[in-house]
This record gives sequence, C-alpha cells and structure tokens, in this order.
Amino acid sequence: MPEATEGAVVAGAATETTPSPTTTAGGAGGSGGSVGKPRSLWSDAWGDLRRNPLFVASAVLILLLLTMSCFPSLFTSASPRNGDLTGAFLKEPEYGKVFSPEWLGYDGQGRSIWARLVYGARASVIVGVVVTGTVTLFGGLVGMLAGYFGGWADSLLSRLTDVFAGIPFLLGAMVVLTSFEVRTVWVVSAALAVLGWTQIARVMRGSVISIKQQDYVMAAKALGAGTGRILLRHILPNAVAPVIIVATTALGGYIAAEATLSYLGIGLADPAISWGIDVSAGKDQLRNAPHVLLYPALMVSITVLAFIMLGDAVRNALDPKLR
Repeated sequence: MPEATEGAVVAGAATETTPSPTTTAGGAGGSGGSVGKPRSLWSDAWGDLRRNPLFVASAVLILLLLTMSCFPSLFTSASPRNGDLTGAFLKEPEYGKVFSPEWLGYDGQGRSIWARLVYGARASVIVGVVVTGTVTLFGGLVGMLAGYFGGWADSLLSRLTDVFAGIPFLLGAMVVLTSFEVRTVWVVSAALAVLGWTQIARVMRGSVISIKQQDYVMAAKALGAGTGRILLRHILPNAVAPVIIVATTALGGYIAAEATLSYLGIGLADPAISWGIDVSAGKDQLRNAPHVLLYPALMVSITVLAFIMLGDAVRNALDPKLR
C-alpha cells in the first residue's frame, strides 16, 4: 500500500513542477469536453522545439555534421592525407564539377581541403560528445550529492569544485596535454573533461537544493523511500533540465577549445586530421592563400554556432519563465 501511495506522489510531482494547460476532447470552446491528461515538461518542451525555426536549423546542421563524421566517404572520395605538391595552394575550383574534391582548392601539401574538412569533423564531434557526456555525468553526480545531503558533504564537494573552477580552463588543459607525447582525441577529451565539470556541478547543486524542499520529496521521505529512490525517481527528473541546457551550450565550446589547442600545437597533431591543425597550417599563408585558413575556421564557427543555437532553443523550451 505504501508503494501505491508513493507512486501517486511521483505522479503529483511531475504535474506540480510542470503545470500546463489541459486539453479537452471537445476541441475549441472547451465546454462539454472531458479533461485530458496534463502534459509533462518534456512533452511541452518538445512541442515548442518543433515549432522553433532556431531549433530546426541547428538540428539540421548538427545532423549533417554527425553524418559527415560517421560516413565521410558519402561526401568525398578524395584522400585527406595523400597530396600532390604540384597542386599546392591551388584555389580555383574545377568548373562543371561543383562537388568534386577540387572545389575548395588544395593546401600547402597538395591535399584536398574539402576532404580534410569532411574527415576533420570526426575529431571535433568525438571530443565534443565525449567531454560533454563525461562532465555531465561526473559534474551532475557531484552537484546532486552536494545539494541533497548538505552539511559537511556539501562543504567538501563545493570546495573541491571551487579548486578546479579556479584553474584557467585552456591554461590548465595546456599544462595537462604537454605531459603527453602522443595526444589522441581521447587524451584531449580527458584533459578538457578534468577541468570542465565544475559549471555542471554548480548548476545541479542549486537545482537540487530547490527541488528537495518540494512537498512531493518530503512526502516520499515520510513514506519511507530510500535515498537512492528519492534521488533517481523524484529529484533527478525534475532537476536535470537546467543541466541539459548548460551541457548543450557547452558542447560547442568544447569543440572550439579542441580547435584552439590544436592550433597552438598542444592538442591534436599530424597524422590526426583536425580543423585546428589546418587553421594552424594555413596561418603562414594568409596573404597568398587565405582559403587554406578560412575554410576550416569557417567550419569551426558554423559548428559552434549550431550548438549554441541548439542550446538557446532548448533553454527557451525548458524554462517556463521564457515562454
């Protein structure tokens, strides 16, 4: 019997924290129709996102980027590593073949810039997704434990968060990466994740502190629910929305950080393929062959902009104050 009562409390929590207008079976007028089931925060958010052109545009760009990183051979048949020095810095496209490997020209080693743009998307996507997933899981766990238990646990975890937050992000990543002779995408991802979880932890802590004071959490405690059940069934589903907003926006920042580190020669290095590496290689030929630098820099900008737009759209959909 307590289980059934607690289930009612859970259902009440979902509707109490995310009030929304109910729909009627009678349609317009609302008279004589039966009241439908109240929609949750997530169903309301999805409905808003589908009607948001900002979300649609960013989702299309991100889907194209993911397809490019997973299946690069669909976009080009040229090799991103093999080049012909006779075509170094050639920038005139081959007319009549708009999507040929030559349509963006060649870099200083005679390699197709278009092929390197396509294959370079994989490193950016891997770094962005891996870092975002890691910092969300670890930072979310730290913030949830600190906010729920409070007391000495909150003080200890908050001071740990402050220590890592006080380390400059890029400078700390540079210090970590210089200790590795071989820097793969996994090494770069780990270096960024070690220093990037603090914001997620702070957001989750504040959200949990607010949620744990709600009536449905108090009722679950009174019914004898365990700590794990309260955290997973009552607090986490209601506290995760701000974390999703921050994580979505931060993903683009991690892609930009990887490109910056590669540009400085501290991130990925040859034979890896990265937009940051290509930007670094083209900086010395900015006057003679600006296309070598501009195209990969443009890809970084478009990718970061797409994730920032997605984060803004998700924030507008999940924050009731912005509706």
